[in-house]
Amino acid sequence: MNNVSYGKQTSVYFKKIARIAMREKAWKFVLFAAIIALIVAAVCSEDMFKDFESTKSGFFTLASACIWLGIFNSIQSICKEHGIIRSEYRQGMKLSSYITANILWQAVLCLVQSAIIFGVCLAFGFFADSPTDGAMMNAFVEYFITIYLLTFSSSVLGIMVSSLSGTPTTAMTIMPFVLILQLIMSGVLFELSGFSQTVANITYSKWGMSAFGSTADLNSLKHAMEIKMPEMADMIRDQFEPDDIFKKEAIVLATAWLWCVGITIVCAITSVIGLKIKNKDS
Repeated sequence: MNNVSYGKQTSVYFKKIARIAMREKAWKFVLFAAIIALIVAAVCSEDMFKDFESTKSGFFTLASACIWLGIFNSIQSICKEHGIIRSEYRQGMKLSSYITANILWQAVLCLVQSAIIFGVCLAFGFFADSPTDGAMMNAFVEYFITIYLLTFSSSVLGIMVSSLSGTPTTAMTIMPFVLILQLIMSGVLFELSGFSQTVANITYSKWGMSAFGSTADLNSLKHAMEIKMPEMADMIRDQFEPDDIFKKEAIVLATAWLWCVGITIVCAITSVIGLKIKNKDS
């Protein structure tokens, strides 16, 4: 395979990965997406867009579900084939082609999953009270793009972890720590400052929340205390400063999406480097 081009190898491995996925019942990952979407929609739909806190929590739940699903898609995809990879690498396999083929397969799988998640959320009224105009285009288009970016980007993160892990067991052991980091650094559960705020910039959860909040114009929603005590609304409102990452501006949404893309590219490159280091003696 030494003389086979990068594009040709990528095509060959993509078809191989697709065949294996179908043989191993890839529909299970689609079913997981439907189940997760049903749970999120059933729990959060009623309170969405009623007040700032409930809507923020609903988006956090949706973003967390997308990230979990994406990582789960791919966390064992590379490490379970290290033996095969080492053998084929000796015969001329380009590791960049192999990683690209895996990423392309995840792009297809995540597109199907994202469509299901978005469809279920629509059907259960998750976005029913959302404004229809987004920061750049129709709000529902922006929601779908954000859901897809979170799911796909997290899948590439899973590929990176899988590439760096020696065994599927190791990968599954690391997975909870990766998820916990994403949850903590979202800025929803805890207020971040200093070093933690810097670390948050390299997490999908922060930028996913920023994208959702920007599209939904989260800053314009009343806080729960304002609704409960309307006579003190002005005083209560003065206690809360609008969050810059939730501004309904095209630049805010574009920045969130570009950060997700940028982190994904770094994860993809790291995956290739990790495999090369593991197979340097082959």
